[in-house]
Amino acid sequence: MIYLCIPAHNEASTVGVLLWKIRNVLGEFGRDYRIVVHDDASSDETPEVLQRYRRSLPLTVLRSDEHLGYGRSVEKLLRHVSNEAPYPKRDCAVVLQADFTERPDDVVTAVKILEGGVDIVAGAIEVGDLHPTSRAVHWASRTLLRRIFANAPVSDPMVGLRVYRVIVLKKAFRDRSEQNPTISAERWAANVEMLGALAPHARRIVEVPARLRYDLRTRSSRFRPWRTFIALARLPKALWLPEAEEE
Repeated sequence: MIYLCIPAHNEASTVGVLLWKIRNVLGEFGRDYRIVVHDDASSDETPEVLQRYRRSLPLTVLRSDEHLGYGRSVEKLLRHVSNEAPYPKRDCAVVLQADFTERPDDVVTAVKILEGGVDIVAGAIEVGDLHPTSRAVHWASRTLLRRIFANAPVSDPMVGLRVYRVIVLKKAFRDRSEQNPTISAERWAANVEMLGALAPHARRIVEVPARLRYDLRTRSSRFRPWRTFIALARLPKALWLPEAEEE
């Protein structure tokens, strides 16, 4: 089973289109799948859009009345999948953005790689695909915060598109309750922090090219350059630990 995990906050204009695209792509792929969306206290029509699609898609909607933020929203989704997946050594969780900046087509390639014996597949983007402001923060982070990236298991741990084997999630979360969250950071820093928590439980991690697109996103960007850089700078020095032995 493939679980498509989508954190959503006020994404009414794109989340429905994204869900339908996932239906088409995964339908052709021929694997069982379920879409799990966390509606993170949306104040627009996101709940109504999701309700309409529940009639025609294998869709589970989680909702928070309090806005949790991207990092905790992703963790909530992954914890849900960790608890629900019947075959943790075979099933996988895919993290995908609700604003359609990441392409569902890339999910198929990533899942095929995971099915070949990989525990984590991480998207790798071309820096030139980023908006100029994001590109500048990306460069500054890689240049000035080398301690965070020097021992990372992938070339760019800030990218959000990931596929995780569920057994990795179960091992990472079993000693930490939801009241003691694994992720405390936001956006790019949250992606780095999550990989730091899960990588020790993965035997093999592989990167796959991922493409970004901005033409379908109708809202303004929520990227905050200085806040993003500070969040990355605050990540712990001992983020990357040796890989765990098989249990």
